[in-house]
Amino acid sequence: MVLSLDSISPLPGARKKRTRVGRGHAAGKGKTCGRGMKGQKARNKVRRGFEGGQTPLQRRLPMRRGVSNKSMNIGIFRKEFAEVNVGVLDAAFEADAEITPQVLLERRIIRQLRDGVKVLGVGRVTKRLIVKANAFSQSARAKVEAAGGVAEEV
Repeated sequence: MVLSLDSISPLPGARKKRTRVGRGHAAGKGKTCGRGMKGQKARNKVRRGFEGGQTPLQRRLPMRRGVSNKSMNIGIFRKEFAEVNVGVLDAAFEADAEITPQVLLERRIIRQLRDGVKVLGVGRVTKRLIVKANAFSQSARAKVEAAGGVAEEV
């Protein structure tokens, strides 16, 4: 038998028929159709967002007009950096290597550039490195320069 698109079918039991309601007692979902007896929910009259007379959520929240950096703490002006620790750079590069965001991306040390690269100070630097990044933490800058390297902001 040759496998082709028209011969493929789902496994038995993978697709279930939907329950047809209101088709008599024998069907199991007759008369009230699984909605119970009388009441608001049985009569199909509950609107979206209705909370039983309690002030609904969309009216309890304050009105927000427009977006600012402080509204709802989303930080639309915040920069997101790809982060790299100095210990990783020390292990991945030889002495006197020039490290740029593009080199880090090519070597797959970072996955995405985002708004730039920030070098963080976790780990040790044992060799002289020339690091060019968008931002440095104080400890990262100190460790790179203590090893005789250069920490240059791009």
